[in-house]
Amino acid sequence: MTAITHKLEQAYRQAPWRTQVQWSGMFLMVLIAFVMIGGLYLSISAQAATAGLDIQDLQVQKEETTRRMADLRNQLAHLTSDEVMEARAKELGYKLNRIDEPTYMIIPNYAGREKANLAPPPGLDMIPSPVLRPAYTQSLWEWLFQGVISYTDPAIGVLP
Repeated sequence: MTAITHKLEQAYRQAPWRTQVQWSGMFLMVLIAFVMIGGLYLSISAQAATAGLDIQDLQVQKEETTRRMADLRNQLAHLTSDEVMEARAKELGYKLNRIDEPTYMIIPNYAGREKANLAPPPGLDMIPSPVLRPAYTQSLWEWLFQGVISYTDPAIGVLP
């Protein structure tokens, strides 16, 4: 049996160059898988780094805008300060009005303020008129009993 098993083994055994090709193919497949994983990692890392740089740029722009806004607020506060406004008013020909010298302006076609009417004068019609008509103040039971009484009362009339 050893001879038969030796022949079967020899028949099914592959040539040495085929086993070398298989091993080198497996090695190349593993190497390609590692290279692809590394490339994917580098791509994701590059995208993350780019996003980080973009965020830093936006933060710098935000800080510059905040400083610019503060500077503009400072300029507005200076331009609307009392001293600057008074100097601009004098340049335009305005003069400071004192409290003991009132200034009156005549406005054409102005009739003046209307008087406020808060309440009617006393003594006039102070009794409020009813909101509901008297016909609507009768309850359903009163209406039914009135109808029953009108049919049975001989003074009003008897049913035909």
